Amino acid sequence: MKTTITSLLCFLWLGLALTPDACGQDETAANLRRAEQRIRAIYERGEFRDKWFRASWLDDSTGYVVTEVPRGSRRPIAVRYDLADGKRTELDRGEPSRRGWRENRSPDGKRVLYSHRGNMYVHDLETDQRTALTKTRPNHSIHNRGLWSPDGKRIAFVQSDSSKVRRRAMLVPSDPSYPQVRTMQFARVGESITALRVGVVEVDGGETQWLIPASPEGYYLGQVHWAGSSNELLVEKLSRFRDEREFLLIDVRTTKVKRIFHETDPAWVVASYGKNSGLEWIRDGKAFIVLSEKDGWRRAYVYSRSGEEQTALTPSGIDIIERAVVDEARGWFYYYASVDNATQKYLYRTRLDGTGKPERVTPEDQPGTHDYRFSPDGQWAFHTYSRFDMPPIVKLIKLADHSVVRVLEDNRELREKMKKVAVPPTEFLQLKIEDATVDAWMMKPADFDSSRKYPLFVYVYGEPHSQTVLDRWGTPHTDFHRVLAELGYLVVSIDNRGTPAPKGAAWRRAVFGSLGPLSTKEQAAAVKQLGRERSYVDLSRVGVWGWSGGGSNALNALFREPDVFHVGIAVAPKPQPHLYNASFQEIYMETRETNPDGYRRAAAINFAEGLKGDLLIVHGTGETNTHIQITEGLVDRLIALGKHFDYMAYPNRNHDIREGRGTTIHLRMLMVRYLLEHLPPGAR
Repeated sequence: MKTTITSLLCFLWLGLALTPDACGQDETAANLRRAEQRIRAIYERGEFRDKWFRASWLDDSTGYVVTEVPRGSRRPIAVRYDLADGKRTELDRGEPSRRGWRENRSPDGKRVLYSHRGNMYVHDLETDQRTALTKTRPNHSIHNRGLWSPDGKRIAFVQSDSSKVRRRAMLVPSDPSYPQVRTMQFARVGESITALRVGVVEVDGGETQWLIPASPEGYYLGQVHWAGSSNELLVEKLSRFRDEREFLLIDVRTTKVKRIFHETDPAWVVASYGKNSGLEWIRDGKAFIVLSEKDGWRRAYVYSRSGEEQTALTPSGIDIIERAVVDEARGWFYYYASVDNATQKYLYRTRLDGTGKPERVTPEDQPGTHDYRFSPDGQWAFHTYSRFDMPPIVKLIKLADHSVVRVLEDNRELREKMKKVAVPPTEFLQLKIEDATVDAWMMKPADFDSSRKYPLFVYVYGEPHSQTVLDRWGTPHTDFHRVLAELGYLVVSIDNRGTPAPKGAAWRRAVFGSLGPLSTKEQAAAVKQLGRERSYVDLSRVGVWGWSGGGSNALNALFREPDVFHVGIAVAPKPQPHLYNASFQEIYMETRETNPDGYRRAAAINFAEGLKGDLLIVHGTGETNTHIQITEGLVDRLIALGKHFDYMAYPNRNHDIREGRGTTIHLRMLMVRYLLEHLPPGAR
């Protein structure tokens, strides 16, 4: 409404010799002031930050322990709450222990395993004797991570050797006339990655038995655990491209290896989000539960210890979002899924013997996102429930009937505030495009008028690592997007195929071979469909922005679909994916040697000549993830093409661009100013 009033006053003031430019400047200044007030409230004062509930269950499930800061004190204390009656007991702080020792104590508590300069040592707490277990050269390229055997006589460990991983130079903030340089290891696409191998050594020292040697091409490891005894070790091994996965059972006495599970896929079996990884033993180690997408859906299966499939626990056609817990005493496997809505998340359970149908545990009248932290005995849980516009409420529940014992955190003040701020409420919608139906959300201005047209600003990620369209509190940049909506924009986010939505493996793997082309095509198609369905969407005023992989997709949108997207902001993008890290990029695109055309089609830099609109590129010069040189190549390309664009480099900032006083406010206001100048807000 303020924008409309200001525009009306400017119209009236024209008769008083006030120029239209002056009116526009006055309106822009007012918008900037309003935006900065809200942005400071968000990022400086934390006025929209929810309160978290953190607690640790007691081993016997009779209560839980939380850390509290008493009123009038700055010193945190540990407090126990009894499950039965909620009785509160302040606990003795006890003697401080050396960091990390408690986690590395032997099963009998008498010895400690620790690392020093890459090597592992055992410290006997009774005799004060220290024994070296490994004897690698002391450098920063080799690290060992150990695990006690159940009987405390052996240490299984993973050795990581990065000595062949190339190092890249980075400037260190120091004397600006003579800056110092440091180097850090970075495994680029197609180059040497960290070499891994698995060994076992006796706690009294001696020669290491190497159970799984390193390989020239490299591989990755998932779960490495003792397999229920001190004689067998379980190792989850993944190929370099993550298109093959196997679970190996190794007899440490004979080094004999038995493969108990194996799967391959032309694309990948485990992506960067790792929802399928690991297995869980049941039936006293005679069987295990594993998640697999081998039939096109993420399902739970029971296998015997010898590697024979026994039963499928969950039905085909429905994805497990993630596993929850196994309650073997009562015969249940708990997991998260959402049968009808990929933006939401609910708790389900199914019988461990494979009989019966899955049951929804979460009440039907609570749409949104639900998370549970289970007690050790599987009978109680901390239940967290939230929605996109609704801050989380945390309750202690009895799992059998989902009855509420007590409310642990309700975020009452913030919930009341959001009733005024989230107006109109964020709308979730589905858009049918040529080959898919995509999920989206949309924020509208507070004074929204459906008879008029508004500019559209799209927030994009669009890559396999995460979804942006989730009906839960705290999705990235949400508070910032509400500021933009208040200024007079329709703010939208869309999940194209290739995002990790629970819509089947084919949906997620549709982008295999080349990240960029499909996401851009479907984002553009969804925007045009939105314009057809909603008359108030002004398709002549469309902007797009994203961060990291989303920054790459923002570039692709402007370069490949310039008639659809007119203004773009790309933060920390990777327009040359072959220069990015091997561990992420190779899952989806392999290497340039095996997939040259995929890399050519994925690289935004190769389509820079398509730029017609206004582009702002933002990057930190201290990047350790999407290095600034990946973007500087695009900057040079745009200059060579004679393209007009804007570029902001934040000195010595990393991927999050928040180091240094005032950085976050400056970045957010930079984006607001750019939008106000190049994509003016408000209805027409």
